Amino acid sequence: MAQPSESPLSLNSKKSHGATWLALGLALAAGLIVFVGRVELGSSSAASQPDKLRGILSSAQAAQSGALAESLEQAFTRIAQEVGPAVVSISTEQIEQVQRYFRVHPFFGQEPFDEFFREFFGDAPQREFKRFGLGSGVIIDERGFILTNEHVVADADKITVTLSDGREFSGMVKGKDARSDLAVVKIDAKNLPVTRLGDSDILKPGQWAIALGNPFGFVGFGPSHQALGPEPTMTVGVVSAVHRRLPRMSRSDRDYSDLVQTDAAINPGNSGGPLLNLQGEVVGINVAILSPTGAYAGLGFAIPVNKAKAVLDELIEGRKILYGWLGIQIQDITQDVAEYYGLDNREGVLVYQVIPTSPAQKGGVKDGDIVKTFEGKPIRSARELMDVVGRTKVGKRVSLDILRDGKRVNLEVEIGERPSEIELAEGATESWRGLRVTPLTPQLAERFGFSEEATGMVVTEVDPDSPAGDAGLQPGDVINEINRMPITSLTDYRDAIVKVQGNALVRTNRGYVVLKSSR
Repeated sequence: MAQPSESPLSLNSKKSHGATWLALGLALAAGLIVFVGRVELGSSSAASQPDKLRGILSSAQAAQSGALAESLEQAFTRIAQEVGPAVVSISTEQIEQVQRYFRVHPFFGQEPFDEFFREFFGDAPQREFKRFGLGSGVIIDERGFILTNEHVVADADKITVTLSDGREFSGMVKGKDARSDLAVVKIDAKNLPVTRLGDSDILKPGQWAIALGNPFGFVGFGPSHQALGPEPTMTVGVVSAVHRRLPRMSRSDRDYSDLVQTDAAINPGNSGGPLLNLQGEVVGINVAILSPTGAYAGLGFAIPVNKAKAVLDELIEGRKILYGWLGIQIQDITQDVAEYYGLDNREGVLVYQVIPTSPAQKGGVKDGDIVKTFEGKPIRSARELMDVVGRTKVGKRVSLDILRDGKRVNLEVEIGERPSEIELAEGATESWRGLRVTPLTPQLAERFGFSEEATGMVVTEVDPDSPAGDAGLQPGDVINEINRMPITSLTDYRDAIVKVQGNALVRTNRGYVVLKSSR
């Protein structure tokens, strides 16, 4: 991949500003030396000299503040002029086939009424429905490669990329990765402006942060180009925090961890746009906000650019991104756990389940083990172990230092390839009273005829000679409650079945059933 040419922004700004401050500093120093000399030599007016000195210092501070403000203004303007042309708007179109009845009935979409109407009237005719989306992106290579979010272009049938000068190009996804929420789109254009990728590892809270993008799709189409203009919107703030983690979204394989937090305004449509430092380098890809209204509320998040650089070659070449996997369920060591195990500190992570046939099980890891180090590096949290394992090359043999029954054990485990969320759920869910389940994903919801908003656990397998079989459960049923406990995730399901004693009242999409403790 051709490397973008170095922008003169960083070097020029550093040189010119350095010279300005040096000259100002020397001038101030000279002025103070001359003035102090006068105080020492001119005794007749020495009493009035402190006031004059304070006046000169105040003037110098005011001049310094003014020069700083002007310097920042020039930096922001320069970034808008030099980086702005490399920021693009991405509009997508997705065609879906949707079943719709000719007459809307208040019970449609509810079981068992759907089955009743289908039996008498048949399936509803399918109609074509178009779904539109808007996002941003940044050109990282003059050959037309654009870095953006995976969720901006996921499942798109048509992608249109609009440059800051108003030109439009058809875009093609070269590679995408749901877990990192990153994608590369290619357009057929030449001599494109590009941006430089910086180093997100050196970011610190308090540093300037500049967001560029097209919030709310402010790029316009057709005549609206003249009204709105295709140039990206710039907002300015600071790096509020680093290493932030957002809660896992249900039924999603995305991993929003180790994010950069900023108060630079990020709004819908900014997704995929760059977060920049004061040198105009990309340090993050804007990805999400936390807000009670869906609009900017001071909490914006960006994927560190170093994460993108780690997978950029694979995305450009269209290769699958592989993540390392051990196959263990882990948790941080709480004070209670540390006291129970007689630990001096809370370093390490506790293994509470080893997934059958996983690399960890094959390597000898057991439930209740405490992982102290990975390849000799101390492990302090579950998040840290997950991150380091995910970055490890699949097939590599690694050393784990384990604490088991108060004794140190060293194990060698071969890192496996991380399965999808569905595969993980199916593999990690043990059979309970003759049934197996998996989280209800959008794909499974469509397959079994449920709405996208539906939640619960889908029954994937039922043993006929079991309490589940006796109760009439069947593949495709969705479990919503167990003994009045709501079930919306695999964690809810596991927590519920652990607490079951005796018969269990299970609520499904078809009604309540009782799963007996024995046949």
